[in-house]
Amino acid sequence: MTAPISNRVAVYPGTFDPLHLGHVDIIERGRRLFDRLVVGVGVNPEKTALFSLEERVKMINEVVHSMDNVEVEPFTGLAVQFVRKVGSCVMIRGLRTVSDMEYEFSMSLTNQMLEPQIDTVFLLAHVDYSHLSSTLIRQIAMFGGDLDKFLPRTIVSAVRDKVRSQQ
Repeated sequence: MTAPISNRVAVYPGTFDPLHLGHVDIIERGRRLFDRLVVGVGVNPEKTALFSLEERVKMINEVVHSMDNVEVEPFTGLAVQFVRKVGSCVMIRGLRTVSDMEYEFSMSLTNQMLEPQIDTVFLLAHVDYSHLSSTLIRQIAMFGGDLDKFLPRTIVSAVRDKVRSQQ
């Protein structure tokens, strides 16, 4: 069932595997711009996830539990379908680099063709986080690097433990 459409509700979709401080920054800023922000935790069939969908939802909930207008929901399928399902017409995306811009621009145009009523709002990454990616975080974790500078404190040990269990 699809909820009534509101431009005061935004969806920030992603795989968040794992959620890093750059993601948290976009969540914080997005929640100030909209009455309600839904973090949509999705599955990307082109990526091999470190964490299951359920584990990612749980970790993100631990990080955002004190943010009263932020909800975390899992989804499968197209992000635009999920945006419609939760009753939004706005998708938030973070931009880090010029290469992100090219990819996100293509995705935005494709999403617009699929769902013309959904607009994408781009938020530029904060300079402190513009270099972060979940892929980079997973590599740092695999080689035992310091994760404290990149991840919310509440999930550092979960990432370390997961990487250790897979080695």
